[in-house]
Amino acid sequence: MTSESTAPAQAPARRAVMAAAGAAGLAVALTACGTDNGSSDSSNTQAGANASSGGGSGSGSGGGTALAKTSDIPEGGGKIFKEQSVVVTQPAAGTFKAFSTKCPHQGCAVSSIANGIIHCPCHGSEFSVEDGSVKKGPATTGLSTEKVTVSGDSITLS
Repeated sequence: MTSESTAPAQAPARRAVMAAAGAAGLAVALTACGTDNGSSDSSNTQAGANASSGGGSGSGSGGGTALAKTSDIPEGGGKIFKEQSVVVTQPAAGTFKAFSTKCPHQGCAVSSIANGIIHCPCHGSEFSVEDGSVKKGPATTGLSTEKVTVSGDSITLS
């Protein structure tokens, strides 16, 4: 005969159960704060902008991605290119700037441009079309700059 223990197996400690429940709740909360990058089309964000997107690979000597024609970007506004994760603005006639669409607050993608302001839909941060700087928090740093090249009437992401 063998001498097996007849003591019942102990259930998990109350602390272990509570810690597991808390970790599961935290995982759900963090997942809900993630970004949605499901759409890959570009969107116009200023009234009067030309609807053509001009997206796709560039065939010019720069080797970058052709984004748009200069006439597609409204003066004082801009256009968001979701697929390339970049926003191109024209703060003054003939001056083009580009910024990442990723909000530095929590990584959401900016979604619209109006009245010289780039808007983040997640928590309401606002950024300047002139330099990407913070106009309204909770973001504490501006949008990161991207490099674009203008050749003739073509804007290319470098």
